[in-house]
Amino acid sequence: MDLREKMKSGKLYSCDDEDLMAEQTGCLEILYDYNQTRPSEGQKRQDILKKLFAEIGKNCYIEPPLHANWGKHVHMGNDVYANFHLTLVDDADIFIGNHVMFGPNVVVDTAAHPIRPDIRKKQIQFNVPVTIEDNVWVGAGSIILPGVRIGENSVIGAGSVVTRDIPANVVAYGSPCRVIRAISERDWRYYFKDWEIDLE
Repeated sequence: MDLREKMKSGKLYSCDDEDLMAEQTGCLEILYDYNQTRPSEGQKRQDILKKLFAEIGKNCYIEPPLHANWGKHVHMGNDVYANFHLTLVDDADIFIGNHVMFGPNVVVDTAAHPIRPDIRKKQIQFNVPVTIEDNVWVGAGSIILPGVRIGENSVIGAGSVVTRDIPANVVAYGSPCRVIRAISERDWRYYFKDWEIDLE
């Protein structure tokens, strides 16, 4: 198994390999170009994201600055919105569905290091993919850790640290993040406290 296969398999590997670092630098050069775009350069931004990501759907908007370890391990669906400072630690694959929203300063992290200090000091790490299903809203300042899957339609409250899977159709928050309640009939009527939804 070569180094790139180990990166995506959850196996331990050395992340300071020179060839690997050179390849990563090439990805970071593309990311740098993205973060230097002007607000009026929407088409240029889209073109750069198509070069940077493994996949990106239609109508995606990512507010710079965007941070990523690679970019090329990110698979993004349609109609994704990300506010300032989305950080994608994509040493393994990150799968983002359709109609996903990220508040500012969200971190999606696939990479981790062993607890054993003798191994960790040798720059050894492992990676586990993250999946965010369709129509998820991730609140500002949340951190999603390696191996997590967030089910469709769920809401992750601001400042959460998501350490394990979250099912579909729930509101979850906290550190560690936990399910607080199901999305209910009340949510179809009210959008904030007792403020009724009126879109007519």
